[in-house]
Amino acid sequence: MSAAAPPRAFVVGHPIAHSRSPLIHGHWLAAHGIPGSYERLDVAPEAFPDFVRGLPASGYRGGNVTLPHKEAAFALADTLTARAERIGAVNTLVVEPDGRIRGDNTDAPGFCAHLDQALGADWPARGTAVVLGAGGAARAIVAGLAERGVPRILVANRTPARAEAVAALAPGIGAALAWDDLPSALEAAGLLVNTTSLGMKGQPPLDLDLAPLPARAAVADIVYAPLETALLAAARERGLAAADGLGMLLHQAVPGFEAWFGLRPTVTPALRDRIVADLAP
Repeated sequence: MSAAAPPRAFVVGHPIAHSRSPLIHGHWLAAHGIPGSYERLDVAPEAFPDFVRGLPASGYRGGNVTLPHKEAAFALADTLTARAERIGAVNTLVVEPDGRIRGDNTDAPGFCAHLDQALGADWPARGTAVVLGAGGAARAIVAGLAERGVPRILVANRTPARAEAVAALAPGIGAALAWDDLPSALEAAGLLVNTTSLGMKGQPPLDLDLAPLPARAAVADIVYAPLETALLAAARERGLAAADGLGMLLHQAVPGFEAWFGLRPTVTPALRDRIVADLAP
């Protein structure tokens, strides 16, 4: 690739038409006057290994990886950040100058940066975090919470073995929690995080009574369609601090943009407003 060629990046998935990542990165490219591009690429799972192997000659500096490719990207990357290795999934690829492909997972710092903005940087001091779900998002969030010094992390899932596997990402402070034991666990919680799809458009609601949560607790939901889930509405009705799912999407994009385009962007109200407008029915 010529040194003068405009930098190019992408988001790859299957399907991919729903992705808001081009809006996010396009906003930053325009705001900073960077002559680059960020594209949606629909690549089927069977074609994904060849796609990754072809990146050094493609002209792309890297890109984001979304469903269903995050675990495949983890296996195909030449090098991994310590965070990605711990989580077992990659959402950001960077083509290094020597042609090697580095895999990272920015969901963990993205979630924590979102909580910094929504709740204040002292949110880890709220105490025990209860995480609902045991999928890929839960793995990233538990790793992020542990990095930020949350003193105790409980992972609740209807499949105990999956909860135990995710809790193991926070050695010494993580533990699995039976779904039926949620009410008693919430009594001592400082942070409740929903990483499941419950409450998302087209999915059943998350049926959970927030009454046991103490007044100091905060509630976060990674669902951003709808932006105000029933869980967050219930939290606000109780007067609890709440953080919606859009912030994680915005903040996880920051490290990738910096790696591909050479400038660290900021998540601003203008960017948030642009994505909220796009989410509107």
